Amino acid sequence: MVKEMTHGKPLSLILGFCLPMLLGNLFQQLYSMVDTIIVGKFIDVDSLAAVGSTGSVSFLIIGFTTGITSGSCILPAQHFGGGNYSEMRKMIANAIYLCAITTVIVTALAVSLCYPLLQIMQTPADIIDLAYDYIVVIFGGICVTMMYNLMAGILRAMGDSRTPLYFLILSSIINIGLDLLFIIVFNMGVAGAGWATVISQGISGVLCLIYMRRSYPILRFEKGELAFSGNRILALTRISVPMGLQFSITAIGSILLQSAVNSLGKVYVAAVTAASKMQNMMVAPMETLGITMATYGGQNLGAGKIPRITQGMHRAFACGLIYSLAAATVVWIFSGPLCLLFVDAEETEVISQAVYFIGINAIFYPVLSILFITRNGLQGLGFSLLPMMAGASELIARAVVSLGFVPVFGFDAACFASPVAWSAATVFLVIIYNIKMHGMKKKYNEVVDSGKLAADS
Repeated sequence: MVKEMTHGKPLSLILGFCLPMLLGNLFQQLYSMVDTIIVGKFIDVDSLAAVGSTGSVSFLIIGFTTGITSGSCILPAQHFGGGNYSEMRKMIANAIYLCAITTVIVTALAVSLCYPLLQIMQTPADIIDLAYDYIVVIFGGICVTMMYNLMAGILRAMGDSRTPLYFLILSSIINIGLDLLFIIVFNMGVAGAGWATVISQGISGVLCLIYMRRSYPILRFEKGELAFSGNRILALTRISVPMGLQFSITAIGSILLQSAVNSLGKVYVAAVTAASKMQNMMVAPMETLGITMATYGGQNLGAGKIPRITQGMHRAFACGLIYSLAAATVVWIFSGPLCLLFVDAEETEVISQAVYFIGINAIFYPVLSILFITRNGLQGLGFSLLPMMAGASELIARAVVSLGFVPVFGFDAACFASPVAWSAATVFLVIIYNIKMHGMKKKYNEVVDSGKLAADS
């Protein structure tokens, strides 16, 4: 069911769109977490550390493709909000072409370069082969990841956040079953966890595509709408590539941090792996709220309703602040017991360091909520270059801490790397957001005033 976000109360629309997508995001995090739980419980700590050591490399590549698919859905959202459905379909067709080209190039590069990247990151020698066995499968399945993300993004551009949720729930159930089958029954090791993720995502993507074709007449292409258009590809590229690079730039900072943690030994690698999986679950609502604001902003921009954009952003900031404080409280109380999901109770040092790591990060969750909302809000309004610049500030901050402070202060410094990066990017984005919104509101008021003068005359 398509849903316009250009009419009605902003808060109820935002929450109504956000909640199904949040459940989908949580299920996506769930099957990533299940990989980690099963690997840590049914194989060993070395395998847990191996899977964890690939996180930033995966973010570098998969994050870029996510940015491409997300950016490719912004112009369709704007045309949908403006009621220009034919142009929306033309943009969707060319978004498919852009994503297909990107898939071929990125898959070839990722598969061929993943082992050298693991070496550059100082992945410990006793886990590097295990890490490669896992990540090469994930990279080989980039095509299915991009297919699902694009299909889900198109549906969200039209205000439908429920359909992707249903297929993600199914995908999560399949992933859990395949994890148990491949790892416990077939003894495929960490590669089995990778195959379970790729196959389950592929099934979700194919079913989503079939459902869209059968159930959404608005997405059925008419004569001439499937034509390849250089101008539309260029317009999509101007938004999607900076968004992809923003993810990758941020990921480079994460790689530097992961490299610094790797140099401390596998106990710290395992601790950060467990803490990161918990953290991904805790920050998922903030991230989902941000993605919601990209769709909300894009649709209302297309409809020319600038005051609604500001109104909605203010509501989102309030929701993000309330949730981030609640999430931090949960982390401080329950992170210790939650660690037992990933490692056995006798791994006391891993648990202790994981609790310490996530506890420090949780202090800065309010900053992170502002970062997610502001960054995605700007992207939805078409300002994709500016969030990329904010990603550069994150990179610089993480690089300074990882290269300059971790070698001196050890794990203590590593715990502050992400909070420092979040703070640097948020300060930049808040300033830019206020400047851009002031300019947009000024132009809007000028148009309104000129219309009143014309009516009076």
